[in-house]
Amino acid sequence: MGSFSIWHWLIVLLVVVLIFGTKKLKNIGADLGGAVKGFKDGMKSGGESTAEATPPQQQVTGTAQRSNADTVDVEAKTKS
Repeated sequence: MGSFSIWHWLIVLLVVVLIFGTKKLKNIGADLGGAVKGFKDGMKSGGESTAEATPPQQQVTGTAQRSNADTVDVEAKTKS
């Protein structure tokens, strides 16, 4: 009852080919290969897009904070 021998696997393969046919098995193999290729491409582009999508962090200096406090909104001033 242990493991299957090569003859068991050949009989199982023969039954699968008889049930599904070679054309359907070929299509399943092509679809599976396309899915794996798409997954690999997605993983490659996913890693690159997250690195590109993240903007570089800018350090705010003391002069930049002071200049923002002195900024006046021109539209708000003319509407009042």
